[in-house]
Amino acid sequence: MNEIPEINVEKTKNDIVEFVQNKVSEANADGVVVGLSGGIDSTLVAFLACEAVGKENVFGIVMPSTTTPTEDKLHGTVIAQTLGINYKEMAIDSILNEFLSVTQIEDNKLAIGNLKARIRMSIIYFYANSKNYLVSGTGNKSEILIGYFTKYGDGACDIEPIGDLYKTDVYKLAKYLNVPEEIINKPPRAGLWNNQTDEDEIGMTYELLDKILYRQVEKDIDTQSIAEELDIKVDEVNDIMNRVKRNQHKSKVPESPKKTRMVI
Repeated sequence: MNEIPEINVEKTKNDIVEFVQNKVSEANADGVVVGLSGGIDSTLVAFLACEAVGKENVFGIVMPSTTTPTEDKLHGTVIAQTLGINYKEMAIDSILNEFLSVTQIEDNKLAIGNLKARIRMSIIYFYANSKNYLVSGTGNKSEILIGYFTKYGDGACDIEPIGDLYKTDVYKLAKYLNVPEEIINKPPRAGLWNNQTDEDEIGMTYELLDKILYRQVEKDIDTQSIAEELDIKVDEVNDIMNRVKRNQHKSKVPESPKKTRMVI
């Protein structure tokens, strides 16, 4: 059976730190901005950023809304304080409500959830521009492959330090770096609407999702064989593969038609 190989956590940490250092240097930037959601992904990225460029060159932003669990808001600020980075907390509800009052669209949960992510990224880029910092993304490989992010929202960034780590790898690296247990153990959630959790929305655990993605994307095993190996329905595998195909556009530069030149 093709299980996901264990990552070398020490080498992975060192590789990511070196990657961040190189990208900041190449861009002649002075540091890194990280949006702190209070979740494991953004917390891990903040830890890695501090190792890469120093805590004095990392700026965190905590941006809660009315649908943000109180625990997540608290964790975002606690992590910033624990790491000793400069940070700012600012609620996005007034911006969101002004937008909704102008557009007069208030009953589309998905659109509003995506709008929250785009408002947050606009704020992050504002601070990054003002400080000459790079925006660090917090997306992992599992989310990126199935398109579980908002295009031009949390999917917008200058660098994606943990973008080649499956979610299950993220947990392993977080434990190695001594990310607080209360952050590691709580359910992953974006807080874009009330009672939302990642795994409920995806329809399966990240552990199962990663096993499917690894087999299909990296080992090119056929759908039927994956279902048999994991003792799940073929439809479950097909659903994930369809998400991968359907959402590939989210990770690509917008396409343009090729122009035709006159032959001279």
